[in-house]
Amino acid sequence: MNRVMKCALLAGAAFSAISTAAYAQDAAPQDGASALDDVVVTARRRDEQLKDVPVAVSALSAERLEQTGATDITALQQQTPNATVQIARGSNSTLISFIRGVGQQDPLWGFEPGVGLYIDDVYVARPQGAVLDVFDIQRIEVLRGPQGTLYGRNTIGGAIKYVTKKLGQEPTFLGRATVGAYNEQNFLVSGSVPIGETFAIGGAIATYDHDGYGKNLNTGQDQYDKDVTAYRASAEWTPSDRLFFRLAYDRVEDNSSPRHGHREVNSTVGGYTPPSSVYDTYAGIVGPQKVVTEGYSLTGEYVLNDMITFKSITAYRKGDTATVIDFDETPLPTLDVPALYSDDQFTQELQLLFTGERWSGVAGLFYLDGTSSGAFDTIAGNLGLTIAAAGSVDTKSFSAFADFSYDLSERLHVSLGGRYTRDDKDASVFRAFYLGATPSPYTGGVARPIFATRTNYSASDTFEKFTPRASVSYDFSDQITGYASVGQGFKSGGWDMRGDAALVPQTVNGYQPETVTTYELGLKGSALDRRLTFAAAAFYSDYKDQQITTQQVATAPAVGIASVVDNAGASTIYGFELEGSAYLTDDITANFSVGYLKNEFDEFITLVTGTPVDISATRQPQNSPEWSAYYGMTWSGDIMGGKIRVTPSLSYRSDYHLFDAPDPILDQKGYVLADAAVIWSAPSGRYEIGLFGKNLTDQEYRVGAYSFPGATYNNSISAFYGPPRTYSASLTVKF
Repeated sequence: MNRVMKCALLAGAAFSAISTAAYAQDAAPQDGASALDDVVVTARRRDEQLKDVPVAVSALSAERLEQTGATDITALQQQTPNATVQIARGSNSTLISFIRGVGQQDPLWGFEPGVGLYIDDVYVARPQGAVLDVFDIQRIEVLRGPQGTLYGRNTIGGAIKYVTKKLGQEPTFLGRATVGAYNEQNFLVSGSVPIGETFAIGGAIATYDHDGYGKNLNTGQDQYDKDVTAYRASAEWTPSDRLFFRLAYDRVEDNSSPRHGHREVNSTVGGYTPPSSVYDTYAGIVGPQKVVTEGYSLTGEYVLNDMITFKSITAYRKGDTATVIDFDETPLPTLDVPALYSDDQFTQELQLLFTGERWSGVAGLFYLDGTSSGAFDTIAGNLGLTIAAAGSVDTKSFSAFADFSYDLSERLHVSLGGRYTRDDKDASVFRAFYLGATPSPYTGGVARPIFATRTNYSASDTFEKFTPRASVSYDFSDQITGYASVGQGFKSGGWDMRGDAALVPQTVNGYQPETVTTYELGLKGSALDRRLTFAAAAFYSDYKDQQITTQQVATAPAVGIASVVDNAGASTIYGFELEGSAYLTDDITANFSVGYLKNEFDEFITLVTGTPVDISATRQPQNSPEWSAYYGMTWSGDIMGGKIRVTPSLSYRSDYHLFDAPDPILDQKGYVLADAAVIWSAPSGRYEIGLFGKNLTDQEYRVGAYSFPGATYNNSISAFYGPPRTYSASLTVKF
């Protein structure tokens, strides 16, 4: 079935091009149809047409996301080439992102994300609570490759920009109710009201609820359920044509049940076998499960003159997480993990945007003052121990960046940028053994003496680097633009919060920064009387000093589980992306994307034995499927006096690894997801009815895993799966 659907997916993309050519002379694009030339993005911190931006960027409008039934930011994985955007294992709202094979799998405090997430230009430092639901937005932009000269914080792999709607001068209201499979009940209310001619306020509240896709066969709790409430509020003041202020607030509360994995193999003790449903578990650990994140921001813009605009972005964000994860997926306390996370950040960004007759650009300063901390236990019942880990990282980051473009002629343009980053970090790391397979005092357990202190140190360091970017673009015609670029990204170093200094003494030295240098060739534009719009890019990345986490399971004479984080890797990454839209007839449009990614380790050094050994021949980068593709068609027509849009779509991901060490039990084979959406709009435009089907063929596919094989940890190999087949219906009222 997968092979048939993959062929259909690729055939669909080819059919789009052939059909477009055939119809090109018979029909013009639909009125109001969005073409690549018309899309305005802020990928370079200034308003530009998408085709003129020498950056590989996907822009998904609110209309397109709604049209495909997207509910949260993870929908980007299906529609964006060479991107992994998914929910972290053991979580309902923690985000894991990879772009072109560069990202960060581990959401533990202290690690920097490889892909930057921004909400209205505000950097979100931690992945907890970052699975943003799609509501009250204007568009989402996905920038691929390093973006260090444009964004205040490190974006070594790329950036995801979540752009919310600005308030208008007319009152607005939107209400939506959705019901569906697994007792899904989602409700959204949003609106805005102008107060006078210069002031407006707006807000939105959304609740997302559904029962579990499976059950905890031990406790009876739902598995993979959802109980999330999200809030947004904003106020905008425009006292003059030159001055604008926006005050915004957002909050997410996740009260879903603990999300455990599915045991993939038989246990060595207790006779536990894999449950028949991949969404079921026998997990025994119970405890609090809650994520709360919120943020405040103040944006101000002042147009100094026709050439210079000043912009200030001030923001504060914080988050708290309490979670429990049962690694062994049995009632036994073989490998249970209660955890607490906390973070807060203050950021200030200042920008000057320049526009001249033949040049434009942005220059800015960025400051971040943040703290991330946490504590977790590894309850190892077979060892009669609880391994407690706790620590914190304080980061003060200062950056100066600039990026300018100059028109050498009407068709030839050059851009040059650079960014200086200085990160001052202070860390404390603690790890200890407690006797007894119960939670330690750090996670609310009974107070008792420490059996053995494994790690206890404080450290500080400064990481700084200058990263450049340059591009040349040429307008082959008014419709076609080509570009060549080179850019470098930088992610600072740090310390392993799980480090066991007794087992791995070098952990106290921390790890150093990593860098990615990317070379890119691109072609963007439209053809066939703008019936076909496209963006293509080919890239080559040199990934150096790669920060890699490896888990070490030790038995006698040393016991415990410890991780090692070091600059162990170097990789060569290359590939291409093609995405676009085709207007097949006056009534049928198609959106498509294809991504090819070749990610290979050149070096993978292990230091656990004290002697460097290169094991790159036995390692494969994680979350790097060689092929990814998307094809969706929308038919629009008139029915019952209103408008109807029917959108079937297919998305494909080829084989990929969940860990750097290939594992035949956990490695995911390629799969195709089939979705469909039908939306009817009333003649007045005030009412909409939608019917949506997701994963219609009920594919089972892994998105995360844990692997602790062997008798000591009861052969604990478990996996987390993407959602099963679901159906839903919605009613929307707006004016």
